[in-house]
Amino acid sequence: MPEPMDIERTLAGVAAELEWPATPDVRATVRRAIAARPPWYASRWALAAVALIVIAAALLAYPPTRTAIADWVNLHTSIQRTTSVPTPSPLPPGPLGKRLGLGSETSLAAARSGVTWQVLLPGGLGQPDEVYLQNPPDGPAQGEVTLVYGPRPGIPVSGETGVGVLVTEARGTVNENFFGKTVGPGTTIEPVTVNGHQGWWISGQPHVFFFDDGSGNARSETLRLATNTLIIDEGGTIVRIEGDLTRQQALDLAASLA
Repeated sequence: MPEPMDIERTLAGVAAELEWPATPDVRATVRRAIAARPPWYASRWALAAVALIVIAAALLAYPPTRTAIADWVNLHTSIQRTTSVPTPSPLPPGPLGKRLGLGSETSLAAARSGVTWQVLLPGGLGQPDEVYLQNPPDGPAQGEVTLVYGPRPGIPVSGETGVGVLVTEARGTVNENFFGKTVGPGTTIEPVTVNGHQGWWISGQPHVFFFDDGSGNARSETLRLATNTLIIDEGGTIVRIEGDLTRQQALDLAASLA
């Protein structure tokens, strides 16, 4: 058996004796073929692809189409641009207290003649803008008078009601045991004295107010502005002063009752 080295020498000798055909020069042929072929961007398929891209970009730039496409793929996104703060909706026309369930609107003179006690006015607020009278069965046994004050210097106005201060008066007595039922967390009750009369300063957001009316019937009433409230027992007349008031403002108003 021949050795591997002998086989390798034999194959090398055969290769040297073989006559290989000349390798043709194909460079010129390849150059002519490339020059004759149109560029990629001239292809009708390439042109069609470019046209689709341009159309898609234009459609995406148009908001209604963009929204429709987003809906189709269930990826709807709403983009809102706010250039200014919206103006709060104006309050509906009409009396300020008409929306608060205060009874029938009347004049101060008619209210005074319709009850048996002296209706007091806080001198610090001047004449009320509106007056309401609520009689039984909706009101207490001897009626209830509410004075409505709109904007006043130094007193914020409720954005929902447009009312600055409510002063509500009715004959009755305050049972301090009821206070535990009128307040929630974050609300405090502080005993005060105004012109020798017992009172209570409620700060926070009380929900209802309980008292015994002139006939001894227990009543519960909503503190309508849901803000700070001063309650004064003016010799058997319960006066409630409600509003976005400081403690000192409320005490000053109560001290000016006459």
